Amino acid sequence: MRDSVSTAPSPQAAFADIAPAFARLTDEVLFAEVWQRPGLSPRERSLVTVAALVALYRLEQLPFHLQRALDHGLDRDTLAEAITHLAFYAGWPCAASALPLLRAAAAARPATTETP
Repeated sequence: MRDSVSTAPSPQAAFADIAPAFARLTDEVLFAEVWQRPGLSPRERSLVTVAALVALYRLEQLPFHLQRALDHGLDRDTLAEAITHLAFYAGWPCAASALPLLRAAAAARPATTETP
């Protein structure tokens, strides 16, 4: 079971028609077991995952995981700082390509209002 906070679509919805076993393993093993392990919080797992995807230039997976990162409490500025830091370790093109995806992910979120 995936965490109930996520607004990102389930891999079941994305892959079930073409690869039902892949979709099931993604939901039941990756998200229900690996992501639920006690060693890291969901926020920490999201930061590690985003960093890995940026460093490996896996842009097709990045929007989903940026949404999860935002769902898990990472804010746009923290993610932008992490991506900026990665530019010096993973390469400028990796970071430069990730930043517009972060902009889009943050813009797609509903506006929040602060109440005193």
